[in-house]
This record gives sequence, C-alpha cells and structure tokens, in this order.
Amino acid sequence: MSDTTVFRAKKIITMDPDMPVATHVAVRDGRILAVGGADCADQWGGASHDDGLSGTVLMPGLVEGHAHMMAGAMWRYAYAGYHDRIDPDGVLWKGLADIDGVVAGLKEYGKRLGPDDPLVAWGFDPIFLPTERLNRNHLDEIDRDRPIAVMYSNFHLMCVNSKALELAGYSRETEVVGVAKGPDGEPVGELREMAAMFPVMRRLGIDFRGLSQTEPAIRSYGKVAVRAGVTTATDLFATIEDGDVETLLRVTGEDDYPLRLVPVLGAIGGSPEEIAAKALRLGERGTEKLRLGAVKLMTDGSIQGWTARVKWPGYVGGQPNGIWNTPPDMIHQLVEAMHRNGVQLHIHTNGDEASEVSMNAIEAALRKHPWSGHRHVLQHAQMMGRDQFRRAAELGIAVNLFANHIWYFGDQHAALTIGVDRARRMDAARSALDEGVVLAIHSDAPVTPMAPLFTAWCAVNRRTMSGRVLGENQRITVEEALHAITLGAARTLKMDGEIGSVSVGKRADFAILGEDPTAVDPSRLKDVPVLGTVMDGRVFRA
Repeated sequence: MSDTTVFRAKKIITMDPDMPVATHVAVRDGRILAVGGADCADQWGGASHDDGLSGTVLMPGLVEGHAHMMAGAMWRYAYAGYHDRIDPDGVLWKGLADIDGVVAGLKEYGKRLGPDDPLVAWGFDPIFLPTERLNRNHLDEIDRDRPIAVMYSNFHLMCVNSKALELAGYSRETEVVGVAKGPDGEPVGELREMAAMFPVMRRLGIDFRGLSQTEPAIRSYGKVAVRAGVTTATDLFATIEDGDVETLLRVTGEDDYPLRLVPVLGAIGGSPEEIAAKALRLGERGTEKLRLGAVKLMTDGSIQGWTARVKWPGYVGGQPNGIWNTPPDMIHQLVEAMHRNGVQLHIHTNGDEASEVSMNAIEAALRKHPWSGHRHVLQHAQMMGRDQFRRAAELGIAVNLFANHIWYFGDQHAALTIGVDRARRMDAARSALDEGVVLAIHSDAPVTPMAPLFTAWCAVNRRTMSGRVLGENQRITVEEALHAITLGAARTLKMDGEIGSVSVGKRADFAILGEDPTAVDPSRLKDVPVLGTVMDGRVFRA
C-alpha cells in the first residue's frame, strides 16, 4: 500500500500565489507532497486516491491567533450573555435580553447547585442594558446566603452579591482600585480589572485560566476548533507549570487530537528576567502540535467596560480613562527583558494609548537590542489610527485585530464609549494592510465564539447588530480576510513556514467547507458551512 494519499476536492483554495487554486493535494507523512490535478503525485511514485472530500471545498486550516482554552471549559458555569451561544457539544444556549431574564435564569440555575456551592456565571455584558447597571441588589434577589459572581463577557469586570463582597472584605472603607461604589460610599458589586476581582475569585474558587490546563478542557477546545475549521489555535494568557506541560504534551501528542495548540505564557508571577527564563525553558519542550515559548503581556482593560486606556478626548460619557493592568514603567521593563532574551511578545492593547505606550517600549528595546525578526504582536489594537499602523510597520510589529467587535459591540461603541468618529476606524484592517502591517484578525473566544469565517465576514462587511455599516472605508476584500485567518495569523505566531497555505512541505492541515468562500456573496461569508478539518492528513468531521 502506498504511503501517499491524494485527496480530491471540488476546489482547493491554496493561499499560495504560485498555484492559487487546485483540485487535488497529495499527503505523505502528514505533510503536503504535491498540489494540482489528479496526477500531481505521479512523479513521486504510487499513491492511493481518497474521494471522500470530493464534494467539498478545502482551504488551509484556519488559524485562531487570539483565543483562550477556557472557551471549552467555561460551560461548566452558567451562561448569562446577551447573544445566543452554542457550547462545544452543539447545544444552543439562548441569550438573556434584560436583567430580569438574567436574575430568573440564574435563580433556576442555582436550584441545581449544592447548598455550599457558589453560583458562578459568565458572558454578561451591561453595555446592552444601558438603562441600569447590574448590581449587588439584583444578585441578592437570587440568593443572599450563597456567594454569587457574574463574570462579564470581556473578562475584565464582574458583578457580585453582598455575600461575595463580605467574603472578600469589601466595604465602604475599601480603597482598592476598581471596586465601584455608589453615592452612599458602599460597594455596588461591580469589580473592575484583576486587582479588584481576584480576592473574590480566590475565595469562591474561580480559576478561569486554571480550567484551561485540565485534560477535559484541552479536549473540549479541540472540539470547538474542529467545529470552526481551525487547526491551529492559541491559548493567549496561559499559566503553565511543569505538570501542565506533561498533560499538554500527552493530550496533544495523541494522533486523534485535532489541533495544533499554542499556549502563550502570561507575564505574571515573577520578575521580567524570571518570566523570560521560564518562556525559554518552555520553548525547548515544544512539539509539532504544542508550541511554547512566547509571552503575553496585559496592559490596559476593556473599551466597553471603560477600563481601556484611550487617547484624548477620552470616553464620550466622561468616564475616567481606564485602568493600567500593568503600569507603563513595568511595560517597558517587561518588553526590554523579553526582547533582550529573544522571546516573542503578544501585547494586549485595546485602547490607542496602550498601543502607543507598547510601541514606545518596543522601540526603546530595539534601540538597545536590534532584532529585525522579533515580530512582536499588538493584540486587539482596536483603536489604532493610521499613524500608529505606519509606525508598527516601521518597527516590524504585527497586529491582530479584534474584528468581531464591529458586529458585537459596534453600535454601543459609537453611542456610548468612544463616539461615532473613532468607532468608524475601530479594528481598521484596511489601514493596517495599506500601511504594510502583518495582519491577523481574531475572535478572543470565549469573549465571542471561535468562528474565523464569521471574523472574516466582520472585517469584509463591517456590519453592526443594527445592520449599519460602521466604517465602510475600512472594509477589506474577501481574499484579504481569508489571508488574515490563515497566513496572516500564522505569521503572527511565527509558524508561516509550516501552516497557513496549501504549499509543498507544509503540514497537511485543511479546513473542510461546504461552499466556496470566494464565490459566495460577501454578505454570506459567515454562512459558509464548516464540515470539519484535516490535521496531518487525518480527517476530523464537525
């Protein structure tokens, strides 16, 4: 029997300019041997032919360059979001459209819990309910004796009930930044950013990131990826200890695990030098399906939570200008240490002030330690202007834009956070490409669902939930958007020599689609069916 398999498809979109379209791809030892017609592998000897995908369209395995492995594990908690969501097993969870619905839904969920269990929910977003903020009084209606915590969809804020505030020791005397208080000086229950949230999370045993390192979470993440056509995905703020590495190596090393996993170490828990040294040690343990060695740095917070750091004129409602999760002087120290040690950085920057500070830090590090191939990445970078993209290109900085925000939050940003003018240029993919930036686009799952074709649709159409086109001059073409979820994303991970296109020598990773995304009307790009993936030549059905 031949060790080469030739897969036939209705069409193969290669993302390779030397042969943009094909009908057959030959696979040997998990790699692409040849691309073209039915005879593409003939010169390499015998081959077996597989027609099982002949009615489908293949393209490179989609690459999710900014997501979190807790996307699969979050479903152990109650979902309290505004939008309908589908869990890893394909179960539909209906969105909750108002506070009364949230309270009623969580009351019902609480009946399933043991008497000593806290009630934890996720996915809520107050920006869709602007007439009244969720507060501790609402949650006290559910249960005054059981601690309750509702994590917002952006994972930068939460709301808790009186019992949870009591357990954390929060009162009118509390001076912790991010503990919101009412006119009477008492905490209202809203906690903003990690310094304020962590005491509650610790006392309630909430460890969202720790969930990512369990075997069920890793396997669930693989299911999420197959349903989305994704063959490579990040876990973009991972806490990774030696025992975690062993679990990751074992699960990802299985032939039937369908995903190349890229956990990126969170820059916490040590000095800059210690974090850099840990990243380098982790990098030495990487495999074909588990990539380690990069570091994620958190700078600011969330635009819709008003905790992102934005430039003048600030927020349209006059809210204070955000919260630094990492102060600017420490951003400079961390960037300098990672850069000097040859560690690639992924830097969370939602507001344009955060992007500016991060680029200042990278430029300072480059002056001290020239490194032309660093390819540090600004993640989210939602408010960057054309001048900032130009500077990013000059400094060799890649950008991964949160394109999904246009649909999910665009109307709210125009009306409530940054105003119409700046909302038009949010997630400005056109400007980024025009200025020569290495560009990816992402979902930030579980903040929004992992679905790269939907993300591409957002960048192409820039439609909001109300149907308006927000920033028509920032739209990109379908081909450019598909590049951003394949080769563009691969470049931000420094994996473009292995994945991102159907090219000879690369891994045989493909997305299996029910229609041709380049042939449908651009308004239907999000509706192209995902039928599964191919990983190393092995077929996984959604």
